[in-house]
Amino acid sequence: NAFSMYTYSKSAELLERARQSLAGGVSSEFRKYNHPHAIFYSHAAGSRVYDVDGNEYIDFTLSQGPMLVGHNHPHVVKRVEEYARNGQLYAGQHLLEIELAEKLQKMIPSAELMRFCLDGSEAVHTALRVARAKTGKQKFLRFEGHYHGWLDNVAWGLSTPTLDALGPRASPNLHAWSAGLPAQVENNFILLPWNDLALLEKTVKARCDEIAAIITEPVMCNNGCIMPKDGYLQGMRDLCNRYNIALIFDEVITGFRTSLGGAQSYFKITPDLSIFAKALASGYPISAIVGKKEWMHLIAEGKVIHAGTMNSSNSTVAAAIGTLEVLENENVVERVYLLGNLLMAGLKQIGKKYRSNLLVQGLGPMLHTGFTDLATVNDFREVLQYDKAKLGKFIAGLHDRGIRVIGRGLWYISAAHTKEDIQKALDIADEVFKLL
Repeated sequence: NAFSMYTYSKSAELLERARQSLAGGVSSEFRKYNHPHAIFYSHAAGSRVYDVDGNEYIDFTLSQGPMLVGHNHPHVVKRVEEYARNGQLYAGQHLLEIELAEKLQKMIPSAELMRFCLDGSEAVHTALRVARAKTGKQKFLRFEGHYHGWLDNVAWGLSTPTLDALGPRASPNLHAWSAGLPAQVENNFILLPWNDLALLEKTVKARCDEIAAIITEPVMCNNGCIMPKDGYLQGMRDLCNRYNIALIFDEVITGFRTSLGGAQSYFKITPDLSIFAKALASGYPISAIVGKKEWMHLIAEGKVIHAGTMNSSNSTVAAAIGTLEVLENENVVERVYLLGNLLMAGLKQIGKKYRSNLLVQGLGPMLHTGFTDLATVNDFREVLQYDKAKLGKFIAGLHDRGIRVIGRGLWYISAAHTKEDIQKALDIADEVFKLL
């Protein structure tokens, strides 16, 4: 059988060993939730990743998003090797850092000035600090199911015991995502369901004197890959203009994937501040907070402190430059749309063939598969109605036959994927549906 089942005994042994020194055996919580447990990988190239048991996967997780140009891209590797020979970290500036900033300035509509950090969580933290400093207001408004990192003030609105536990739409109950959050931290923000402009307008009008920023994923990638309703982002932009509120786009996932200038380019809505990270440097730790001068001048003048010993090290900046060069020169965005749309259409067809309640949503470069009787899903409350057990079986079935997808049903496409990869994924999905 072409789709023989994988086994994972070496990974299981290594996980047992890892638990003796690494808390939970992993270095990021999400890695525990691979199928059937945390997996150890040995190497990767292009659209493929290989584990220690010798299993080969067509990889649609792309390391949770960063590998937009594919694994181990020769141009990125070459850029890093050459530049790292000069040194690793200077506690000072270097030429390539300016070149990277100038490149991003040309690509991203809101990027008049920027600072580099190490990851998305840090950049989000910086953006919120800038918003509070400029407006003199204290709170930010965020949305259910949107992920903005794991720090104290954003570790809310992500998990809930049941749909009912969310409470009323206009004033949702706040569920902490982690133990150990400080008392009163939930007073930092206002939480609302996404994609509801009337509710957003009502809330902002009533509480505009408290709100320094509205932060949003421009496409709700972290839960259900949901597109904003027509006029929703524009309505958000108008409210922020009217009430002296910073509009912050968290483009950690949408950045360079939806278009080279991010979702702000795609939707033609320019935020005040934006966060870029994942796909910027093919797996090297770098993020950017970018924004309009009228906001970013506070960092430029040192009124808002942003710092970091490891920021913009030689290797990470070289990886980012290399990645952007590949994105520009190899028509990557066009390609991932083409392949993503083929995959979406094929999955929808398979769902119909088996009379399944499979719902496929997204933009192409990233898409979501889930099982629900709803015709479309527009917010986190509807995402919670998906059949999680059925999705788990589907993802496990794919994984055991060499197709690696993020456990919550999110698929990413890279420049390294081919039409043959998409066809193979569809053949295996068909096989799994037969068994489901």
